[in-house]
Amino acid sequence: MSEAASSSEDSRLRPERLWASLRRIFRRAWPYRGRLGAAVALTVLGAAVALVVPLGLRELVDAVFQDENRALLDTLALVLVGLFLARSAAAFGGKYLLGWTGERVVADLRQEVYRHLHRQSLRFFEDRRTGDLTSRLTNDVGSVRSAVTDALPNLLTQSLSLVGSVGLMVVLNWRLSLIIFLIVPAVTGLAVYFGRKIRGLARDIQDRLADTTAVAEEALAAIRVVKAFARSDYEVTRYNDAVEDLFGTARYRVLVSALFESGVGLLFFAALTAIFWYGGIEVLAGRLTEGDLVAFVFYAFNIARSVGSMSQLYSTFNSAAGATERLFALLDAPPALEDAPDATPLSPLEGRVRLQDVTFAYEEGRPVLHDLSMDVVPGETVALVGPSGAGKSTLMSLLPRFYAPQSGRVFVDGHDLATVTRRSLREQIALVSQEVQLFNTTIGDNIRYGRRDAADAAVTDAAVTDAARAANAHAFIVDLPEGYDTAVGERGVKLSGGQRQRVAIARALLRDARLLLLDEATSSLDSASEALVQEALERLMEGRTTFIIAHRLSTVQNADRLFVLDEGRIVQRGTHAELMQEEGLYRRLASYQFREPGVPAG
Repeated sequence: MSEAASSSEDSRLRPERLWASLRRIFRRAWPYRGRLGAAVALTVLGAAVALVVPLGLRELVDAVFQDENRALLDTLALVLVGLFLARSAAAFGGKYLLGWTGERVVADLRQEVYRHLHRQSLRFFEDRRTGDLTSRLTNDVGSVRSAVTDALPNLLTQSLSLVGSVGLMVVLNWRLSLIIFLIVPAVTGLAVYFGRKIRGLARDIQDRLADTTAVAEEALAAIRVVKAFARSDYEVTRYNDAVEDLFGTARYRVLVSALFESGVGLLFFAALTAIFWYGGIEVLAGRLTEGDLVAFVFYAFNIARSVGSMSQLYSTFNSAAGATERLFALLDAPPALEDAPDATPLSPLEGRVRLQDVTFAYEEGRPVLHDLSMDVVPGETVALVGPSGAGKSTLMSLLPRFYAPQSGRVFVDGHDLATVTRRSLREQIALVSQEVQLFNTTIGDNIRYGRRDAADAAVTDAAVTDAARAANAHAFIVDLPEGYDTAVGERGVKLSGGQRQRVAIARALLRDARLLLLDEATSSLDSASEALVQEALERLMEGRTTFIIAHRLSTVQNADRLFVLDEGRIVQRGTHAELMQEEGLYRRLASYQFREPGVPAG
């Protein structure tokens, strides 16, 4: 569905959809019902005291203008001071407890969304922009927060004030009350009409804000490329265009909200004028005292303030509902790949891997792998070679069960991966890829990331150092100003490619996994760095079942076996020497790189 169509549909949403969305948020307050109950009780108490104040003012005015009773005047003044103090104390307690509950609910929601994101498969992230997901965690949750922590307490207070004021006005003078009742249908109609528009616009704003965040995040993440190709002006223009789109929608929402709130205000000020006029007539006729009129006007002001506030709150809740729908659309997206209900933890691996008639497709009807079968014994090093797009990385992604095959099965030590928990499997796998992912923390912490129990400094300092030595990383680390405590920057930007790769190898060594996956681990390095990394990799591979993807065939000549893939099928298998004796794809690929005598290029 197009964005315009989506916006049009949202603008027609009925109020039931608003409350249905918000109820999903409010249900999360149930675990904190004790605090919530106390907050509601205090809020009700504060609102009740506030409703008594105009009655006290009525007695005060009548004591002055009718009874001329100074003692009663003094007493009533003290009573009013006490009421104001009681109201302030109750309002403080209610607002604090409601605010605490709201902040707790929002924190729980943010954690739930983030936890749900980590349950998703890699395919989920490949289909979405990181900036959009980040926007939902920050901007959308922020919109929900404003509704739950700020608007909800005000809604409760203003609702009680509105209901109580209307009831007491009827008791004081039902004729004057009719003036207020005449404007309620008009205000309700305005709320419904403008509420639908505001909610649709609020969702559009969240979508455009996510787009704006994604544009900025993509450009800043690739800042080296942007500057290298002198595209800063282009990226600034692209971001400015996204911001202007956001501004245009936000400006229209401001216009709609301003029209709504000013329209409600106009109606109530007109009603107050009518109350003063007709109330004066009632006082002159002797059917209403001066104190009654003062109390009535105060209640009218309460109603005007409450309805005005609630019109703003309705806008806030509509905005929050748009963000809520986006959040719950995320939470309602089921993980594409989950553990089977009866999945069991995988016992410590020996390292035997078997693929049986495996077929896999990212899109239905377009297989990337076709009926693959292979059997790898523990401790064996196998290389996956072939042209780009042959399916090498896809095949390797099946081993940690990033994806599940559409048909066929993958076994590790005789266990079908569909019957074991993904966590227990991945805890026994180490991955080193071409694009090393380091976190914006210290070198030591990045190495420790390879093992969960490495948080114990008494154990891990030595273990981290040993892993770094084995990875040929210790020498350059100790030469840094802060050694292992040196921060690497975002994505390890402060380190060279070879240094990042050796830190990644140290991380894999510390993990001490039986199954090792190397995805183009040396392809982007210079000769000196490649030699150091290759030496570290050889130490890492000792005694482990290793799968290697490499375009540089020189790095896989010593593999125990090579599997040659082409268009998702294994077309050759054997050692380097055996494959070089055969006519086929491997020999043609080798001829491009080695230029062996007697082998025609291409």
